[in-house]
Amino acid sequence: MIAAPVPPRPWSIAHRGASAYAPENTLAAFRKAAELGADMWEADIRSTADGVAVVYHDATVPDGRAVADLSRAELLEALPDCPTVAEMVALAAELGAGIYADIKDLSATVPTLRLLEEAEIEPVVLGAFDVSVVDTLREAGSRYPVSGLVPLGADPFDHAGEADVIHLCWERMDRPQDTLTQDLFEQAFARGQRVVLWHEEDPDRMADIRTKPVTGICSDMPELVNPFVPPSEYPFGIVCHRGANGIAPENTLPAFECALAAGFDFIELDLHVTADEQIVVMHDDTLDRTTSGTGTVWEQSMESLRRLDAGEWFDPYFAGTGLPSLGDVLSLLRKYGGGAYLELKSAPPALVLRQVEEAGLLDQVFFWSFNREFLQELRRLSPEARIMARRQDYPTLREALEDYDADILEFLPNHEPLEVASLRGGAVRSMIAYNGADPAVYDRMLAMRPDLFNLDQPFAFSRHARAFVHG
Repeated sequence: MIAAPVPPRPWSIAHRGASAYAPENTLAAFRKAAELGADMWEADIRSTADGVAVVYHDATVPDGRAVADLSRAELLEALPDCPTVAEMVALAAELGAGIYADIKDLSATVPTLRLLEEAEIEPVVLGAFDVSVVDTLREAGSRYPVSGLVPLGADPFDHAGEADVIHLCWERMDRPQDTLTQDLFEQAFARGQRVVLWHEEDPDRMADIRTKPVTGICSDMPELVNPFVPPSEYPFGIVCHRGANGIAPENTLPAFECALAAGFDFIELDLHVTADEQIVVMHDDTLDRTTSGTGTVWEQSMESLRRLDAGEWFDPYFAGTGLPSLGDVLSLLRKYGGGAYLELKSAPPALVLRQVEEAGLLDQVFFWSFNREFLQELRRLSPEARIMARRQDYPTLREALEDYDADILEFLPNHEPLEVASLRGGAVRSMIAYNGADPAVYDRMLAMRPDLFNLDQPFAFSRHARAFVHG
């Protein structure tokens, strides 16, 4: 039943939604999965005592009661965020997402099938570890591909039987990608089967896996499956303002990792010095807006700052998320091979430069500050450091370029397009900064064809850009 060709790129299947950034199997997780570009949402399906199909993984709720023994109303009291399958399907229809259902209770099989059929959701894959679910789907006349979930240690061709999709749940192996041999694919394809893979969150393993002829890859981080690649006709780069700050709390490691996992070129972050001369990532001068603390950042030690909560203000899911150091971020850049735009707030240039150079990442970052003396000092310290200037701070283009020998010049969307064009192909890269999401502004920016875009909403922009370029 599954289409013969393997997709040109694997389907990005959000494991229980974007469960790295929201509670698993909730509408919030599914909404974030859509924002991150997932093709499908993997969801666990169970049935309540009164026959309502719901989205929940475990057989029991936290207090030990079985889901199958609770009515929908009782389950909602225990799990206020637990959606029904009908609610999930309605959201998928609204956002244009597919569903990859892992059916846990046999009694939920046919109700789930009918809801998907009525909503005309595509693509859909239905499956389970329980082979009787596969038989029930076939008896019910399902037109959707059926998936057989293969546990670690089981023979995939024995366990998946007559399923259309072999779903390999082998993520606990050290190098599961090594099991994806040519022989495995040849056998699967000869049987008319396709292969879908475990949830994967390691960038190196994912890089190996996505090159295989797989139909889909599950991940808690669906943005990692198919990272952003700019159109070949216009190879621009994207800078993520304070990281993926719509997905996770600004200037935290989850926000930075999300942006880098998505394939965006740079993360933008703000740097302050602490009372004990460490470098902490924080935008505001004071702690009040985005942490559980109060007072001025540079009056605190790094140890005291590490104890603060920098996530709960954004969403209770991120409670306990801490403030990162510059060193934490540099380690993340090495993990993903990404870049960073470092804005010096109170952080002294010499301290920042030393850490960047010791990490061997000088060629992967660029710098800017409202403090012009910081930028001049940085240039004195390092002729090789890449420094940004803002066009809006100078009366002429020439003065903007010559003040401290800028390597990147940032424009705004309403600036003169010919000035941006004059830099094209030269040594100085152009960048346009915009924190909004107006499609008309996106069009204007794209028509100006800068080298980089500094954005607050990189996922929305990248989707818009693909449509703009390909017309």
